[in-house]
Amino acid sequence: MLVEDSLVVRHLLTHIVGRDPRLLLVAAVASGEEALKQIAAVRPDVISMDIRLPGIDGLETTRRIMAEHPTPIVVVADSVEDASLRISMNALRAGALSVVEKPVATTHSGYDAVAGEICTQLRIMAQVPVIRRRPIGSEWAGRRPAPQAAPDADPPDRPTILAIAASTGGPPALARVIGALPEDFPLPVLVVQHMGAAFMEGFAAWLNGVVPLPVALARDGERAEGGRVYVAPGDRHLELGPNGILRILDSAPVGGQRPAATVLFRSLARHAGNRGIGVLLTGMGEDGALGLLDMRRAGAETIAEHESTAVVYGMPAAAVRLSAARGVLPLDRVAGQILRAIQPDPQP
Repeated sequence: MLVEDSLVVRHLLTHIVGRDPRLLLVAAVASGEEALKQIAAVRPDVISMDIRLPGIDGLETTRRIMAEHPTPIVVVADSVEDASLRISMNALRAGALSVVEKPVATTHSGYDAVAGEICTQLRIMAQVPVIRRRPIGSEWAGRRPAPQAAPDADPPDRPTILAIAASTGGPPALARVIGALPEDFPLPVLVVQHMGAAFMEGFAAWLNGVVPLPVALARDGERAEGGRVYVAPGDRHLELGPNGILRILDSAPVGGQRPAATVLFRSLARHAGNRGIGVLLTGMGEDGALGLLDMRRAGAETIAEHESTAVVYGMPAAAVRLSAARGVLPLDRVAGQILRAIQPDPQP
């Protein structure tokens, strides 16, 4: 199902979907009200959702669909408008799975790439099982997570830096993990999220508004400070350098990804050794698994999200297959394990 109020864009999306033999259009509607009216009858496998709709906007439509007829939702957003970006990120928090850039015109230089990404996301997300859920954020309100028992008997040395990576389903997962860390969390937090480059500034701004710690895009040459979150900018690798200095690189993609989680994790293995923490969350593909393995071999605390909570159990599964993760935990237990790692129980 396509939900898009602009007749021109709706026709463009219809054309894009029609080119892919693996996709079948069951409805194309101009408002959230129409989408809610038709969804029970057409039962789509995936929905392409505009955000700025007349009447009920895309965010409220997403909330109602996830509460009443849970269906994978891909937000198609105008990447250059700040208001659309904020609403799009909140739609992810409400249960949408990913955000892609809205096509402009068939004559636009980036049209083929945008069209291909839309079809790819719709095909992938159509396979993701979804359930009724509360909006992400209510789980941690006013509550500090209890530390969880570590899978290994011997904890690493007291960590000095935390790195977290995610792909599909990542924004709400990152919000849950980072949002559960206290305001006085002492470590720098480095983040890789696979997302279109045009959305990264908006993603960082959104995350900054929903977690207690300050969040910003990482800048080359700045020193990572405790209690701050540094997000890899669009289409650039993020590394930890010597003496806690951050490096932003435009070197080749690794495993088809830039930024790549493996690049970040390997830099922690080199420069933090057993004083790092690496966390690999939901996402398709295998990015991050090899880097997390390097971190574990260096003696670091490494955590992969458990299959029971991962939106797409790809990246964490790859880490589990390699035995790269010391702990494999449901999302709600990850923050507790991080806190335990930085404040280990006294030895008897």
